[in-house]
Amino acid sequence: MKKIQIGLIGFGTVGTGVVKILLEKNELLQALVGAPLELKKIVDLDVERDRGFSLPEGLLSDRVSDILDDPEISIVIELIGGLEPARSLILQALEKGKHVVTANKALLAHKGDELFQKAAEVERDIGFEASVCGGIPVILTLRQGVVANEIESMIGILNGTSNFILSRMTAEGLPYPVALKEAQQRGFAEADPTLDVEGLDAAHKLSILMNLAYGAPLDSPGLFVEGITRIGAMDIAFAREFGFCIKLLAICRKQGDKLEARVHPAMIPQNHMLANVQEAYNALLICGGFVGDILLYGQGAGMMPTGSAVISDLVNIGRNIHKGISRRIPPSFSFKEFQGKGLTIQSVLEVVSKYYIRFSALDRPGVLSTIAGILGRHQISIASVIQKGREEGGAVPIVMMTHEAKESAVQEAIQEIDRLPVIHDRTVIIRVEE
Repeated sequence: MKKIQIGLIGFGTVGTGVVKILLEKNELLQALVGAPLELKKIVDLDVERDRGFSLPEGLLSDRVSDILDDPEISIVIELIGGLEPARSLILQALEKGKHVVTANKALLAHKGDELFQKAAEVERDIGFEASVCGGIPVILTLRQGVVANEIESMIGILNGTSNFILSRMTAEGLPYPVALKEAQQRGFAEADPTLDVEGLDAAHKLSILMNLAYGAPLDSPGLFVEGITRIGAMDIAFAREFGFCIKLLAICRKQGDKLEARVHPAMIPQNHMLANVQEAYNALLICGGFVGDILLYGQGAGMMPTGSAVISDLVNIGRNIHKGISRRIPPSFSFKEFQGKGLTIQSVLEVVSKYYIRFSALDRPGVLSTIAGILGRHQISIASVIQKGREEGGAVPIVMMTHEAKESAVQEAIQEIDRLPVIHDRTVIIRVEE
């Protein structure tokens, strides 16, 4: 029985998980594939660090050529992350006739079109289940499970770091900097958390999901992104008073021939399914034309959950190799199909939503009526108002919940209000998703 030989580039956290599973579940994986999966070579810059278990002699190397130039290796796993050299290494692997498995969502979001085109040219597969939501099979669901459905919407908590921070702020009343520090201490946030807390990681994942569901272009400039760095403990408390909680949501909705595509903090009702997704967990709520709502929930990152997703791709590609086939399931719909259907990405300025707005204003007579007047001139109707005691510097928080309003009108009104001399700090707005 011919072995299917594998090369792993990147022996960090996820790579360690992949190796553990391959070594511990070797017999099971062979039974599932119909042929042995053999890890022939691991390449990493650090060949000295203790990963917690011993490796067979000669398995670990610091030369990527040991994988790319080995004709017996038919599957290359890329787990180094980033755009380069990951992009170049994947292209070289494909050109040498090797299949690829990757967890690199940033690379796919920015350079996926190029990589998938190359894979099509050389008739090889790219597995990328681990690129979105770690161990949750969201890619499998969209590529196979709901193919009979027109996807009406996808709403998800796709970044565990931000969800952990917001969960701690909600449960303990922590200010954002304290919750972020705890996330870093517990290994949920990087030393530089920008990709996570500014919404960029979730945007990369949403871009991949939109490509699968609609053929939307990867790295779409129309995808609106806003992070959680301006959310304060005060906003968490006000949300609770209104019966909501705050989550960083990735949202895509099909509205006729337009797609809403946005990542931002949002208030959702406390009894909503996504409101109960806590700590570093992820979830994706898919609404299909026939199946209705499907909620996929689980660990969205980590050594073993993400390693599990990589193994699922290995098994699927291994089965194809064993049967002498490839490209049984195309990676996505084409951008041409997206254009052919006349679909476009809707500007966030066209979105209609309810809004939570928190002003920080000096405590002077007439301030509330001035703010209400500006909102009224922009056709923004106020549903309720809460005003609390003074903050430092004599300012008071004024919180308003609006009825439905257009994003462009809200942005224009806030810009005008923030220029008022009585406004003490930039206004915070949070969209309400009911």
